[in-house]
Amino acid sequence: MSYQATLDRIYAALQPVIGEGKVASYIPELANVAPDQFGMAVVDFAGNVCSVGDATKRFSIQSISKLFALTLAFQREGDSLWTRVGREPSGNPFNSLVQLEREQGIPRNPFINAGALVVTDMLASRSVNAAQSLVDFVRRLSGVADITYNTKVAQSEISTSSRNAAMAHFMKSFGNLHNKVGEVLHAYCHHCAIEMNCVELARAVCFLANHGVNPWTGQAEIDPSSAKRLSALMLTCGTYDTAGDFAFRVGLPAKSGVGGGIVAILPGQCGICVWSPALEESGNSHAGSLALEMFTSLTKQSIF
Repeated sequence: MSYQATLDRIYAALQPVIGEGKVASYIPELANVAPDQFGMAVVDFAGNVCSVGDATKRFSIQSISKLFALTLAFQREGDSLWTRVGREPSGNPFNSLVQLEREQGIPRNPFINAGALVVTDMLASRSVNAAQSLVDFVRRLSGVADITYNTKVAQSEISTSSRNAAMAHFMKSFGNLHNKVGEVLHAYCHHCAIEMNCVELARAVCFLANHGVNPWTGQAEIDPSSAKRLSALMLTCGTYDTAGDFAFRVGLPAKSGVGGGIVAILPGQCGICVWSPALEESGNSHAGSLALEMFTSLTKQSIF
């Protein structure tokens, strides 16, 4: 099924709101990104691409990387992963310290910063270079060989990572971080600094829409049951502390990042990515959220 006409309609309708909101200025390198950009892509399992706008312009994937890091860690750890990270929505900001103390160093889910730091710690325990291992993984998932991270963005992340460092030290005091805090932060910040475009990201999430099988290699990255469960986590926890409202409006499993990207899946059909750097207060792309809401409304396709 071709979605090109739908994307064209969305792109035209959203022109007045593209750029509304604020870029993630607390990360110095992201403060320089022009807010009035927009791209969207849909990729099916045959590799057919429908796209509009800046869909081939690479951007900082930021917290979208948490989805790929979780998948890679799950491949290596299996269900034992859940002894160190929960599966519940947090209802608090993604960088909150409050719940960590109350819940004795066990992050509420893998998509808040604390949870992603524990997942990165798992990768660091099983890899000589945890930063590069995730780059290699997204290259395989997308079938694109030259994806890498932006060193300037990574350094910008590291230079402003005091709060993440505090969370990491706090979890280490509870025994839930096994490697050196500096090593975990280095890998985590490089994961966030990976740059991809909408087409590449839509390709990279197709394995989840395809019951865990990577369409580009035919390889099962995870089993169908695990694909279902990771997709459920995207739906309940993937769009910061407004995941409930996002599910209400959009009705697709999704993962957002403060670089302005949002990936989503339509199970059994395709991967989707939208990018627009200007954010709502929640940290989700303003135009991107509206685009995905329009997509499911116009196509009458969602998981509900």
